[in-house]
Amino acid sequence: MPKKLDWIISGWALLAGFLTLLIVVVTTLNTAAFGADKIARFFDANIAGLAGYEDFVRLAISAAALMFFPYCQRQKGHVAVDLFAEHFSIRTQQILEKIILILTVILALFLAYWMSLGMISAYEDFASSPILGWPNWPFYIPGILSLILWALVAAMQFSEKRTNG
Repeated sequence: MPKKLDWIISGWALLAGFLTLLIVVVTTLNTAAFGADKIARFFDANIAGLAGYEDFVRLAISAAALMFFPYCQRQKGHVAVDLFAEHFSIRTQQILEKIILILTVILALFLAYWMSLGMISAYEDFASSPILGWPNWPFYIPGILSLILWALVAAMQFSEKRTNG
């Protein structure tokens, strides 16, 4: 795998981790506000939760979730069921691995295609978050890029397996 691609994938996963951390911080603050509101009610006061909390979390999760996939594929941390495959010969296991990598490339590109159509539809429909009014379509971009990166990593692993295996 080229070092530049490996660097991009690692940086992409770190960005996803940062988004996840933001989600946790915002969720913690919102939960704390609700707890403080319960206490404030004893004193006839109110403390509001974060306006648009649900919008932010929904949009950030939609971006961050797929951003981990390329790194996971690179680390071969994807889910694999080896209950029966471990009893096959090494050659059969290598063939299965190649088939799985090809199917992964096809699946990731298929999902990227449909997600691109979804983004175009969201753009054309002026879809936006209900509270904050943020347009939804830009939040498709990290997912589409993630799926393309995932396909690229699996394709690179396939070519490595083919030349080495």
